[in-house]
Amino acid sequence: MRKPLEMPACTDYAVEIQAPGNAEVSPTFVLGHFLRDVMRRNMTNFRVFGPDETASNKLETIYEATKKTWMAEIKPEDSDGGELAPDGRVMEMLSEHTLEGWAEGYVLTGRHVFFSTYEAFAHVIDSMVNQHAKWLESAKAGVTWRMPVPSLNLLMTSTVWRQDHNGFTHQDPGFLDVVTNKSAEVVRIYLPPDANCLLSVADHCLSSTNYVNVIVADKQLHLQYLNMDAALKHCAAGVSVWDWASNDGGGEPDVVMACAGDVATMEALAATAILREKFPGLKIRFVNVVDLAKLMPKSEHPHGLSDADFDKIFTKREQVIFNFHGYPTLVHRLAYRRNNHDNMHVHGYREKGSIDTPLGLLMRNQADRFSLAIDAINRVPKLQAEGSKVKEWLKAQIEENVRYINENGIDQAEITDWKWPLQP
Repeated sequence: MRKPLEMPACTDYAVEIQAPGNAEVSPTFVLGHFLRDVMRRNMTNFRVFGPDETASNKLETIYEATKKTWMAEIKPEDSDGGELAPDGRVMEMLSEHTLEGWAEGYVLTGRHVFFSTYEAFAHVIDSMVNQHAKWLESAKAGVTWRMPVPSLNLLMTSTVWRQDHNGFTHQDPGFLDVVTNKSAEVVRIYLPPDANCLLSVADHCLSSTNYVNVIVADKQLHLQYLNMDAALKHCAAGVSVWDWASNDGGGEPDVVMACAGDVATMEALAATAILREKFPGLKIRFVNVVDLAKLMPKSEHPHGLSDADFDKIFTKREQVIFNFHGYPTLVHRLAYRRNNHDNMHVHGYREKGSIDTPLGLLMRNQADRFSLAIDAINRVPKLQAEGSKVKEWLKAQIEENVRYINENGIDQAEITDWKWPLQP
């Protein structure tokens, strides 16, 4: 029964990039325009699901194509933002498990879905996604006559690092840990760093079959890095060296600054800028990971890098400071067989949170630019002697920012207005 979606070109929705790391947009707002036109072209076999959060997740442009399904009475006050219609194709109610059941039934009968939810509450559907992944694996491996079904596409947004007013209850990136337990034959995890990469990833996922695709992308304003052509190449590769942020000249670096996730990428870039300013002779290679499975060996996951390719990117012996969107242990779990694993030092969410400012939460978990730079100084042998003064300056920056946040309740302008300061 499955019919492939009629897809608009994702490149038609690209964000124009004049220079990397200088303009801000909401990635999911950009995605909403793409999903609107996917809906317009597929009004009989595509639905969007979200637990009372479609507009909150900045996907409200979808309502230009269709409304929320609503079979009960429509009252006059519903005209003020209710977005309700009996023939609406946005399935929205505050019940993640009900929506997940609907979505699974929809893909199992050959239709296509896009499901968005607050990242912390994806755990409500842990067991349901687990069972669907088990079914997919068994169907692919043991039921040869079973035709492929559309993929279950899940967007984790309103993410851990941008919960300024919700706080600790809304800070949990652990759904990624759950998904990586499932068969490598059926699960895929993508962490696009900007809007153009998100468009590329979404286009790929909606066109795929027989997968559980998990996409992590925040809804708030974020710096944009790659033009559309570069984004397509980066997402196809799954992991790339960003030459414009590196200064190793293609040779052996002194340190690798790696990252996965939008906020993690910005902080890793900011740390790189600090290190390049303070230590002009330090050779830094900047690596961004979109496809998390690239960290795994090829023998463990079809998307995994070969050992030779992994060593080319992450080196065999140099220190790697890795800033990760989720729990640090996940990166270690995926990369533990790699040659250079002992030199991989992963930062990420450490289950420390409150109603923090963005930088405040990052500092609380040592995933901020200053902590990353300090770790690099501690790890790189050539910086042991000359780095002491810079390290004290970095510690003072943390203290000063904590003081400012406690007194004002917001981050300093130099943090909120930060842009990538270096020329390619």
